[in-house]
Amino acid sequence: MAAADDLKFQEFDDAANLLAANPDATTISIDEPVEIPKNQHSRLQEPGREEDDELLGTDDSDKTELLAGQKKSAPFWTFEYYQTFFDVDTYQVLDRIKGSVFPVPGKNFVRLYVRSNPDLYGPFWICATLVFTIAVSGNLSNFFIHLGKPTYHYVPEFRKVSIAATTIYAYAWLVPLALWGFLMWRNTKVMNIVSYSFLEIVCVYGYSLFIYIPTAILWIIPQKVVRWVLVVFSLCLSGSVLVMTFWPAVRDDNRRIALATMGTILLLHALLAVGCLAYFFDAPELDFPAPIIPAHNATTVTTKSH
Repeated sequence: MAAADDLKFQEFDDAANLLAANPDATTISIDEPVEIPKNQHSRLQEPGREEDDELLGTDDSDKTELLAGQKKSAPFWTFEYYQTFFDVDTYQVLDRIKGSVFPVPGKNFVRLYVRSNPDLYGPFWICATLVFTIAVSGNLSNFFIHLGKPTYHYVPEFRKVSIAATTIYAYAWLVPLALWGFLMWRNTKVMNIVSYSFLEIVCVYGYSLFIYIPTAILWIIPQKVVRWVLVVFSLCLSGSVLVMTFWPAVRDDNRRIALATMGTILLLHALLAVGCLAYFFDAPELDFPAPIIPAHNATTVTTKSH
């Protein structure tokens, strides 16, 4: 039969002997989680890595994107497929609106706000609100310009709603579609180009138009100088969102092609703002001359009231 000393756990005796020889030795308990030293953790996150991750994406963002793609695996003819495009809450929409109105230098709008869950809820309602804001403000501006003229009779121009809707929604969908196709084509030529999905580009363009809603309300002021200052200010804010989003996607391309792409993006964005201002607000004043009644010699015209 084995002795009592033979039944003892030898590893406990070895650990006790080691602690007796070196009291400063480090021991690890099975119940306690292993902690990473702070200096080693800081070495894992090098300075400047966070900025690169925000511009080019991280493994976590890629995993999130893949998970989001798995959620959107329903067939496109089902209601569930389109429901995922509107699966956002109020806080996310407000956060993206603030990001488009107050762009942070060096921050990518897609990586910072959109990549985890791109939506169509915000762009759709922003465009709808902008359509009615421009149409109503344009009618009010025309009324205030001709206010006080005895020959002027105010007639609401409801056709401005359809014109504004066609212009804004065409811009918010066709321009992102063309840009997405161009980036896909250039991605086959240059491997380092960052690719965005069509939904992400539509999301960026939709939220970038929010700044024009308060601008259109202020365009009612019948001062051309004030209106053009507002146009320049709005273009600087919304244009900076587009530049900081799409410049990382084309900067590795040919220099001329990259600059031409960004120039085209800004030019189309400026044409939308200037075109809306010129058509809906800076319409030329209409003169309504008094009717001329031809006079005949020795002829008097009498009217009889019944």
